Amino acid sequence: MTSTIDPSTIGKPTKGTKTAQRRHVRTLTGYTPETDASGKEKWPVGDEKVWKEGIPSLTTEVPSITKSVVHHVHTSLARQAYNLDNLGAYQAAALSVRDNLLVNWNETQLHYSRKTPKRAYYLSLEFLMGRTLDNALLNLGLKGKYQDGIDKLGFNLEDLLEQERDAGLGNGGLGRLAACYLDSSASQELPVWGYGLRYKYGIFQQLIAPDGSQLEAPDPWLEHDNPWELPRTDVTYQIRFYGHAERLEGGKAIWSGGQEVIAMAYDTMIPGYDTKNTNNLRLWESKPKRGFDLQSFNAGDYERAVEASNSAEAITSVLYPNDHTTFGKELRLKQQYFWTAASLADIMRRFKNTDKPLSEFPDFVAIQLNDTHPTLAIPELMRILVDEEDVPWDKAWEIVTNTFFFTNHTVLPEALEKWPVPLMESLLPRHMQIIYDIRAMYFPLTSFSAVERKFPGDKDRLARMSLIEEGFPKNVRMANLACIGSRKVNGVAELHSELVRMTIMKDFVEFYGVSKFSNVTNGITPRRWLDQCNPGLSNLISETLKLPKAVFLKDLTKLEGLLEHVDNPTFQKKWAAVKQSNKERLAHYVETTLGFKVNTRAMFDVQIKRLHEYKRQTLNIMGVIHRYLTLKDMTPEERKKVNSKVVFFAGKAAPGSTIRLIVNVARVINSDPDTKDLLSLYFLPDYSVSLAEILIPASDISQHISTAGTEASGTSNMKFCLNGGLLVGTVDGANIEIAEEVGESNVFFFGHLTPAVEDLRYQHMYHPVPVEQKCPPLARVLNEVSAGRFGDGAVYDPLLNTIRQHDYYLLTEDFDSYIQALKLVDEAYQDRTEWIKKSIKTTAKMGKFSSDRAIQDYAQEYWNIESTKVE
Repeated sequence: MTSTIDPSTIGKPTKGTKTAQRRHVRTLTGYTPETDASGKEKWPVGDEKVWKEGIPSLTTEVPSITKSVVHHVHTSLARQAYNLDNLGAYQAAALSVRDNLLVNWNETQLHYSRKTPKRAYYLSLEFLMGRTLDNALLNLGLKGKYQDGIDKLGFNLEDLLEQERDAGLGNGGLGRLAACYLDSSASQELPVWGYGLRYKYGIFQQLIAPDGSQLEAPDPWLEHDNPWELPRTDVTYQIRFYGHAERLEGGKAIWSGGQEVIAMAYDTMIPGYDTKNTNNLRLWESKPKRGFDLQSFNAGDYERAVEASNSAEAITSVLYPNDHTTFGKELRLKQQYFWTAASLADIMRRFKNTDKPLSEFPDFVAIQLNDTHPTLAIPELMRILVDEEDVPWDKAWEIVTNTFFFTNHTVLPEALEKWPVPLMESLLPRHMQIIYDIRAMYFPLTSFSAVERKFPGDKDRLARMSLIEEGFPKNVRMANLACIGSRKVNGVAELHSELVRMTIMKDFVEFYGVSKFSNVTNGITPRRWLDQCNPGLSNLISETLKLPKAVFLKDLTKLEGLLEHVDNPTFQKKWAAVKQSNKERLAHYVETTLGFKVNTRAMFDVQIKRLHEYKRQTLNIMGVIHRYLTLKDMTPEERKKVNSKVVFFAGKAAPGSTIRLIVNVARVINSDPDTKDLLSLYFLPDYSVSLAEILIPASDISQHISTAGTEASGTSNMKFCLNGGLLVGTVDGANIEIAEEVGESNVFFFGHLTPAVEDLRYQHMYHPVPVEQKCPPLARVLNEVSAGRFGDGAVYDPLLNTIRQHDYYLLTEDFDSYIQALKLVDEAYQDRTEWIKKSIKTTAKMGKFSSDRAIQDYAQEYWNIESTKVE
């Protein structure tokens, strides 16, 4: 006899159980000790004394640091001093630092398990972490000691830091904000975990072709082992796709069949600054449930033998797969469900370890949805509660709507996620049922629906608020689902939050009341965006204020003390010297990577953002061309009075011609003997956090020039201002609040205001005026591009026609005002003493924009969690 299995039962729930339970073998990590009758803790296994003697402690002195690094060289890398290069030395040093992080991480997790505080979980599809080694050393307070130790071993710490690749886990501001919030949560000693995906290739590596266009290559950031992650082979969950959902009584169903893949956890330690508290970022990697089809292989069908494996692993291969194809759209939706389902299973397992009833789930768990990407967590938690835990539908919905919180990051209609109903029905049949059931509570045209009772007969309102957008095909509106399923909704700057209430969420505000909708202005971590990226400035501030760095890096409002020193000539010279040093560092980077020499005595003008029409890099490059043409029109004597200026662009883009235009304009103006000493232009490829850390401290001015009402907040504006760079921008996003803090005299505003935008667009659509008539300077620029001054003009016709026809982002309306603002910048820069004063005042007033303040806003006003310090 032997054990047998009926093939027809594979993938179906086991008989006699409520549903198929998720497989998860749990280790002892995070469990609290058992106690005996007297309340004394019992040691779980083996000899307690032997165990405790073996528990590692922090490595904080140079001899123990060097010993730790050498230990990892020999044991973790299997190398020796004879064959160790910089990369190997970096890996050994990183593993040594990770040992310290793990000591604090273990203490933190045990502390949380003992105290069982309410926890918050931050779900973000992106975490743009940047490099870890430098940040970890600064937060641990061990950079100096490691510097000495690495030096004794014959290496230079700065050289080792350059060996680390940026983690390919994000693309833009959304992911960098999430990373700042994790840093602040740990530094503020808040019990917060992040959940994301472990992308194999990230977004893409950006290369520039000979014709100036963007090329996209895979970014193999995991080519060498990532020393900062901890694979959790014991933390795995089965995630189902496709199949069918059989409805039962009471709103329940059984979901079975289809494809099952495994979610495996990888943990990254997030150290707090000047504290033991070390939180966690848990990333999920997709793996096949059965990696290899041996029957197909033996039958000679080699492609089918690995088909299941490839299909599963594709889920976490690339961030934001191209969704212009049916396959790409399905893969994106798969990513979002895979991530939210694994995260919720993990959160639910951790909650169950507390032995609390499910009715208390919202008292111990808060889940923040960073944009609409994790919205599927709402129907997924309903599925778990109703189908797996036998919670009645109404009670389950009460738990769900008290657990989730939703951050909206855009008011651009095209950026609000929608998923075709046929795709949802195929990929996630049970979730589509739940979404229809939620809709039935709110939106049918019956007297029983909540919306109908409040707004009788208002069919248009019902259609706008419905979770399902009618059409061919029908679509699920994820923003509406996130709003309905969350306890509170917030925007990320005062103007943006007001626009959310007045536009895309207006119907929901009138239904729920305004108290559900509020604002948390974004913030940045001063540890990375001041101390790490600009140590010269951080040291000068510490010296001037006579404060340890730990004081102002955890309370950024202390920078206001700099105002007392604004008029001190000695301090002004030191401030200018730090800026000059940072400009020379950037110039060195450009020379070593691109081969060009940069004039470091010129004004540095920087715009670094993801390229998008609404961010208006096009306006900037048109302004550069205008400046070039103006210089060409001048006499040599007139040119002597002009400020020298170097303009930097960086950012990744969807396919388009803006980058190509920037690169080809740079080729012309940088080689023009008449103007090259007065104006030069560089596009720095493959923008990353590490590149931003070089660009931001070097800027004299930075550009944040989105069409009014389109930029939710922005955080690069905060980073530039914290580092003493002045701001050129529209009255949009967080620019407004920065100006309120630093004073409008220290900001260069231009352009139309948000209330005028829609009317201007209406005029463009129905009463167009030629560019030549509306804005002759811009018309001249467009014509020069079309005429081939910067290469084949026909290549740029699609880009130029977006300005000549309709001009949705209002370049023709704002161009004259923009050029005037840049003239004011030139005039202000002539008086270097006053410019330095503006720079100092700007840095001094940036306290509000610390992510420590923002995360405490979430903790106190949304999640209701408290700091809990690890002693």
